[in-house]
Amino acid sequence: MKIAIFHDYFGAIGGGERVVTTLADIFAGDIVTTDSDALKKLQFKWNVVQLGATFKLPPIKQFSAQKKFYFCNLSDQYDFFIFSGYWSRYAAHLNHPNLWYCYSPIRPFYDLYDIFLQRQKNILTRQAFRLWVYSLRWYDKKSIQNIDQIIAISQITKARIERYLNYQASIIYPPVDTSKFRYRESGNFWLSVNRLYPEKRIELQIESFRRMPDQNLVIAGGFSKGDHAEKYTRHMLKDLPDNVRILGEIGEKELIDLYASCRGLICTALNEDFGLTPLEAMASGKPVVAVNEGGFCETVTTETGRLVNPIISDIIYAVREVSSEADSFRKACEARAQLFDIAIFAEKMKAAVNRCQL
Repeated sequence: MKIAIFHDYFGAIGGGERVVTTLADIFAGDIVTTDSDALKKLQFKWNVVQLGATFKLPPIKQFSAQKKFYFCNLSDQYDFFIFSGYWSRYAAHLNHPNLWYCYSPIRPFYDLYDIFLQRQKNILTRQAFRLWVYSLRWYDKKSIQNIDQIIAISQITKARIERYLNYQASIIYPPVDTSKFRYRESGNFWLSVNRLYPEKRIELQIESFRRMPDQNLVIAGGFSKGDHAEKYTRHMLKDLPDNVRILGEIGEKELIDLYASCRGLICTALNEDFGLTPLEAMASGKPVVAVNEGGFCETVTTETGRLVNPIISDIIYAVREVSSEADSFRKACEARAQLFDIAIFAEKMKAAVNRCQL
């Protein structure tokens, strides 16, 4: 069976992009996407069908991706289609049978609508944002009729799908390839791995470590050119404390080395859909301090770290507490990561694909 895995774009490498490449490995499938520059940062071994680059100015970038997928018909070349991301699933009406592995309904349209609206600087951009959302939200809900099966990545995503799209999805948690990760030492720095997006609330991390000059923070991650994060990132870079470093986008080998030698991982994303990075840290034997929201609540336990309120004082307390006994979390972290291993994910996804073909 020949399978195509559609994904919006590879402008930066995050959890969603790693899931897509994992699916391509499991099914020996081709990746269908628009922008693909960031794939070069991974060990490139997948056949990529390129639909053409997007415009880099939002929301034209998103609209151009949506349009490219909408007119993409590969039904005579593949036997099955898996959609990942926000926009790729608009190809569903021409490509069956299919499955949407849903990280979340489009968050600026639904649960983050008010936040994105507040970011608009004047009445013209606010009105443009409203027009964009209102003109597409109706079709977004209607287009679910073209999806043969929706699988959510977490409980919070399942709840969003039910609330906003009126669909009862099943859940398959994203995978971590535990064989790639290792413990080397409990080092002298904390690690943060995420796209440099406002909803990741990286400023909480920076301000917390500004008040802990004896602790070090290394932030790994980038952003796609033309997205909403550029101004946010430039602002952060203006006033970094001496004990905080931002590395930008890095390769997989360097990332694995950072996990192996950090003291722990810190996560502050707003109602994260799931979050693979805590599991990657746990697979490396490292504890996690995460905000008590979203998918983090489904992976982080008291045996593997701490869940805290998104408040600087609470983050500081948890980091200091965990730092003082980081090694004691190792066995529990490694055992927890095994519950989300890639072998379990592969078995469940293959079963889901087979169900769609019955």
